Order: sequence, then structure tokens, then C-alpha cells
Amino acid sequence: MLNLEIIEEKLLEIRNKKVLLDRDVAELYGIETKRLNDAVKNNPEKFLTGYVIYLDEEETDFLRSKFSTGSRN
Repeated sequence: MLNLEIIEEKLLEIRNKKVLLDRDVAELYGIETKRLNDAVKNNPEKFLTGYVIYLDEEETDFLRSKFSTGSRN
């Protein structure tokens, strides 16, 4: 059983939605991020619409700056 507090700590708000990064979802399932992304790419019909979002350049830069300072919120 997953600890909800662990999941809540990993949640980020992007586009007014609570999201988990692919690396965090992979970690929760105990798989490599590459395997998760390959599953999404190779089997898109198995994932709900809106399950996956792709960050634009501005969002990516913002997250990189947050993580480089060690802050998650």
C-alpha cells in the first residue's frame, strides 16, 4: 500500500492541476523512468485522457530552477 503522505509530498501544481513527474510515478511503481515513458509511448490507449501532459520550455526551466535550489514547493 502506498503512503499517501509520500505522494502528497511529490505533487506539484502545473497549469492549475496537481501532477506527479514521470520520475516520481516510476519511483512509486518501482520501475525506471524510461520504462514508464516507453509504456506510455507504446500503449497510449491504456492511459486515460489527460493522464500525461508534456511541459513546455518555460515550465521545464521553472522546474529545473526549483530543483537546483533544493526546493520542492
